Amino acid sequence: VPIKAQILAARPGHKANVEFAKKIRQLYQQKKLVKKFQFVKKEGIVFDINAIQRILPHRYPFLLVDKIIHLEMDKKVVGIKNVTINEPFFNGHFPGQPVMPGVLIVEALAQVSGILLLNTFTDPENHLVYFMSINNAKFRKPVMPGDQLTLEADLVNVKGGKYFSLKGAAFVDGSVVAEAEFMAAMVPKENKPQQY
Repeated sequence: VPIKAQILAARPGHKANVEFAKKIRQLYQQKKLVKKFQFVKKEGIVFDINAIQRILPHRYPFLLVDKIIHLEMDKKVVGIKNVTINEPFFNGHFPGQPVMPGVLIVEALAQVSGILLLNTFTDPENHLVYFMSINNAKFRKPVMPGDQLTLEADLVNVKGGKYFSLKGAAFVDGSVVAEAEFMAAMVPKENKPQQY
């Protein structure tokens, strides 16, 4: 969709114009991508669970993201996981005192990160994100049934357009409950997992 506009600027320069054009293009591409997966517009939601299932290959009981509320392509993503007593892991972790396993909080961060990374491609449904490493994982507070996890992931570095470094943090009521740094690789779906 062509944009017709008139812009008045004080002291415009080539560099500023190029950066402005890049920003407009990025916002346009992001809107186009969101429309591709999010069929029904919902206030305050970038991707609902239906859109997430069109992007990620994970399914119940291992889909650990309920919605995406913020997405800045190539930069940051924020997702939500509503933790309920009906989660299958609470049966054994721990009976009578349910606590969400820390590794599943990290997995939820990984899935949110996957949504960020997959959306760097025009065809995210044809790619997979594989974890390569998890570093500096810290668990600050327990997550229990009834909590709402806010999952934030920031893209830190890209190597060769295929390898990605990310930093993630999970919050409950504004307090950090877990954080970790990740390394991931992006591969086409038809390729089988291999060692990296």
